Amino acid sequence: MDAVFKALADPTRRALLDGLHRRDGQTLRELCAELDMTRQAVTKHLAVLEGAGLVATVRKGREKHHHLNAAPIDDIAERWISSYVRGRVTALANLKHALEGITMGATEFVYVTYIKTTPEKLYRALTEPEFIAQYFEGTGPTSDWRPGSPITWSTEADGESHDWGQRVLEAEPGKRLSYTWHNYEPEMAKYFPDWTGARLAELRAEPVSKVTFDIEPAGDGVKLTVVHDGFAPDAEMLKGISQGWPGILSNLKTVLETGDAASFG
Repeated sequence: MDAVFKALADPTRRALLDGLHRRDGQTLRELCAELDMTRQAVTKHLAVLEGAGLVATVRKGREKHHHLNAAPIDDIAERWISSYVRGRVTALANLKHALEGITMGATEFVYVTYIKTTPEKLYRALTEPEFIAQYFEGTGPTSDWRPGSPITWSTEADGESHDWGQRVLEAEPGKRLSYTWHNYEPEMAKYFPDWTGARLAELRAEPVSKVTFDIEPAGDGVKLTVVHDGFAPDAEMLKGISQGWPGILSNLKTVLETGDAASFG
């Protein structure tokens, strides 16, 4: 946590984070132009932010795109805010988030977290039903996790298994898992009373996205990078998963780092 506090102490680095909050996924050139600073100076500040885990990078062709990563801030909140108070704080934060909206024009969600576990155990947590049920809180995907295989999704509300057209794209144990995401489905309408037939049809017209989990050894643990992309700009599904994934991944980290996962070896 010392690295996080040190990174946030500098006003220029806070300005970089503010810039990524306004428009996520910027290149180094774009960030330099926004701050009117030299490439070398911005690169040094970004290195500090990336070292603290506050910025994650995704390479696209010859360029690196920089993304604001909230995981370290969430870890700080987890340490000093009790579960009772956290509920109220989260409610206020969600209200503020809803009023402000997500980054305009965004087409992807990026999240990086460090977990004290092994690559093999983390991959099991992403693919085995007993693990998934713990951090998805009773719901989640099920598959044999072979490329091309279907994925079914169970919901706590009806206890049924639904095939919403998801497919496994890549599956490399201990290293990488990627699959297509579901769209808005008729079974979900019961949770959203304002979804008329026309509104549901409009939501279902959004492009199908995909989520990718990259696992890398990092010291005595692993670095997990989650990239959920393929969205149209400002897609409703992107807004939904941007609020959902941080909580799910925080639960995953807790399950793997506490005794809750001990029975899985």
